[in-house]
Amino acid sequence: MNDSWNITFCFLIYESGGCIVVIYLKSQVCVIMMPFTIILQWKVKSLIHANTINFWFFLITGITDDDLRETAYEVLLACAGASGGLIVPSKEKKKDKRSKLMRKLGRSKTENAVTHSQRATGLVGLLENMRAQMEISEAMDIRTRQGLLNALAGKVGKRMDTLLVPLELLCCISRSEFSDKKAYIRWQKRQLFMLEEGLINHPVVGFGESGRKPSDLRILLAKIEESEFRPSSAGEVQRTECLRSLREIAIPLAERPARGDLTGEVCHWADGYHLNVRLYEKLLLSVFDILDEGKLTEEVEEILELLKSTWRVLGITETIHYTCYASVLIRQYIITQEQGLLKHAIEQLKKIPLKEQRGPQERLHLKSLLSKVEGEELPFFQSLLSPVQKWADKQLGDYHLNFAEDSSVMEDVVLVAMITRRLLLEESEMVLHLCYIQIESFIASSIKNAFTRILVVVDKLDAMDEHPLALLAEEIKKLLKKESTIFTPILSQRNPQAIVVSASLVHKLYGNKLKPFLDGSEHLTEDVVSVFPAADSLEQYIMALITSACGEGNMEVKFRKLTPYQIESISGTLVMRWVNSQLGRILGWVERAIQQERWEPISPQQRHGSSIVEVYRIVEETVDQFFSLKVPMSSKELNGLFRGVDNAFQVYANHVTDKLAAKEDLIPPVPILTRYRKEAGIKAFVKKELFDSRMPEEIKSNEINVPATATLCVQLNTLYYAISQLNKLEDSIWERWNRRKPREQFIKKSIDGNSASFKQKGTFDGSRKDINAAMDRICEFTGTKIIFYDLKEPFIENLYKPAVPQSRLEAIIEPLDIELNELCGIIVEPLRDRIVTSLLQASLDGFLRVILDGGPSRYFCPGDAKILEDDVEVLKEFFISGGDGLPRGVVENHVARARHVIKLHSYETRELIEDLKSVSGVERQRGGSRLGADTPTLLRILCHRSDSEASQFLKKQFKIPKSSV
Repeated sequence: MNDSWNITFCFLIYESGGCIVVIYLKSQVCVIMMPFTIILQWKVKSLIHANTINFWFFLITGITDDDLRETAYEVLLACAGASGGLIVPSKEKKKDKRSKLMRKLGRSKTENAVTHSQRATGLVGLLENMRAQMEISEAMDIRTRQGLLNALAGKVGKRMDTLLVPLELLCCISRSEFSDKKAYIRWQKRQLFMLEEGLINHPVVGFGESGRKPSDLRILLAKIEESEFRPSSAGEVQRTECLRSLREIAIPLAERPARGDLTGEVCHWADGYHLNVRLYEKLLLSVFDILDEGKLTEEVEEILELLKSTWRVLGITETIHYTCYASVLIRQYIITQEQGLLKHAIEQLKKIPLKEQRGPQERLHLKSLLSKVEGEELPFFQSLLSPVQKWADKQLGDYHLNFAEDSSVMEDVVLVAMITRRLLLEESEMVLHLCYIQIESFIASSIKNAFTRILVVVDKLDAMDEHPLALLAEEIKKLLKKESTIFTPILSQRNPQAIVVSASLVHKLYGNKLKPFLDGSEHLTEDVVSVFPAADSLEQYIMALITSACGEGNMEVKFRKLTPYQIESISGTLVMRWVNSQLGRILGWVERAIQQERWEPISPQQRHGSSIVEVYRIVEETVDQFFSLKVPMSSKELNGLFRGVDNAFQVYANHVTDKLAAKEDLIPPVPILTRYRKEAGIKAFVKKELFDSRMPEEIKSNEINVPATATLCVQLNTLYYAISQLNKLEDSIWERWNRRKPREQFIKKSIDGNSASFKQKGTFDGSRKDINAAMDRICEFTGTKIIFYDLKEPFIENLYKPAVPQSRLEAIIEPLDIELNELCGIIVEPLRDRIVTSLLQASLDGFLRVILDGGPSRYFCPGDAKILEDDVEVLKEFFISGGDGLPRGVVENHVARARHVIKLHSYETRELIEDLKSVSGVERQRGGSRLGADTPTLLRILCHRSDSEASQFLKKQFKIPKSSV
């Protein structure tokens, strides 16, 4: 039979040589004819429906549930009679009252509570309540009580519970006690079927050496049934003779010893397995309140105590009782969904003793109780608890669906599954390991079922803005959150790795769906931007769950069992392709911006060029687009962006100075050294190691790119803007990067650690270095340009010419001040000192050029040193400007070099010659320079001396030619 059939009734009608199977399927009735031989091949089966669990121990005779219920009540009355509690109520009293069952069904629960206190007490009242619970009619109750009392009459010393109840009732109850013949025939057939089931089909004591055959007993039962269809007189005679013969066969057979009892103490007619279990289950059903089947009656303890009196007749042990009671409670829970019943069932399961806790006799007895299911013999526990286990396993195999609303029920069902598995295994050392495996099986089954349902839901969604894989990742993440918060706390009690199992399986299932998409991803499309973040977030959440369960020590082992999605790697490749393409675009913009730059201030407030603004605009636009990519990234991609932007600004800085001439090109060639004498000139030749006799070629000014001072200032301002905004750009990028939730790295270092070390190295150091180098070059060029190009005539050519007193430095201060004002009027404040310092340096370079390499038209004497010192002081104060200019200390440091040369000019010729000899090797043995000067400096000072001693010395020692002047 198919498990999906909702079978409400199933019974067999036994007829001559064959039978009719009548099966009620919901509202339809199927009638099937089949030979009796096929029915004999039916085995004990359990049919499990999706929402119900039924234990169908098919009885060959076709006894129905009603038959079993009525027989179970008869057994109960017989056992109650054994303790003297059997009383036959008067018919008159019963006639004026409705049955308790009808009154109970007809009143409300409030009425039920009021009348409960008015019920009869003691055994009599309990039996009456049970009669109502078991839905036994009053007429049957009276007939049975009277029949049992009549059967016991004359049997001195015999207990009522030792009677062969169906046989005694057949003998003591006549047809006249029934309202109609059909009712009597049904009743008689039930008693005959029960005798056949108890003595032939499921006997505790077989025929053995009794000399009788089961067929003899069957013939007698058939004849008793046939007697009802014969004429009354003949039928009565046949019935009486057959009952007598049946007694002769059945009584000795039933009273033979079994399970160690003594002859006559137990009548073995209803204690054969599995007839006894079916009867006992019917008795156990009486513990449920007929008005609320999800509740136990208030008399449940008294009922269970009374049922113990039936154990002797039904062959029930404590183990069998707890097992049957637990199964009945679980079936009732499935019907009513009342959790209290499930908890009560768990209590009963816990009371079932384990194999080692049972006595040897009980172990042998339970081992002998076998049922055949699909050709396999199953012992008692397997036949009764396996359906319970299968039901629990089926519920837990999709716990996401079955326990979505109430996880507390799941905890109880898990307990049922574990206890039944322990009882069925009966190997305590294997239970823990198998429970681990079974929990993993539940997780795998339920996760797969839930995943399949989510796939169906996602396929039906019409999401235009989001890729199905992204939606699937979001739904799977919700599933895992529910798994970890609701179900894992329950499952981890029996398998600490429960969340690892579920998370790993989800990772694999989603990975199978994701892989084809990853393999086909080559560019940052909208689908990629949609799927990658969702998939990566899911993977990181899975990793976090595994880490929380495993700890730092074992997580790497667990991770190695997973196949990473490698989203970061794939995404990184795609991002780097995008970054490289964008950086190429930036370099193109840099080239165009420089070509279009006119080096004019944007405004009086913005004194930089427009090109740098355009470069920053395109760079920031690229950075914005980079961070708008919501795909997973690592520091490699960020580093690539930094390198590209850094390179763009280096290119920009280099372009600014590309066409700028070298400052050396602005400086006039140094004149050839000559001695200042009016005597006849001699052919000049100079020691090669000191002098070059060739005159440097004069470079024409029109061949040199000499930008205007204003242009140079705008370039400086522009470079300063570039480097100052570079800091802001760098800070902005890092801030936005840190705002992104960095990927947690579980095997390698976290992104935070990488970012910190990366930042310490300086992300734009290349740009800063090149921009500063460009600014230094422009500053030096500007100072040199002003002194050696713009002020060449008054400064380089005419200062101190022909003598110091005739052309003082004061004459240059005014044009120098004009140039300085022009600088300060354009240059931005942070660069003022920097550019003025370059001008100071160039001014001192020009001053030294005049007093050391002034050419043959200039001469100096020791007396000029004081004037030179005064002029340097004027130059110094000009740049200090009363505290508004450069810091005094800075100026002093620069002027120190010039003062040293001026001091050398103050020495007499003899002192200079002696010192020159000491440093030039003429008198090397005397040591180094006493005046702190090198040979070229001393030589140049002597060349500009107008006395004969210096001229003679230079002529003799260095062959310096005479001046042409």
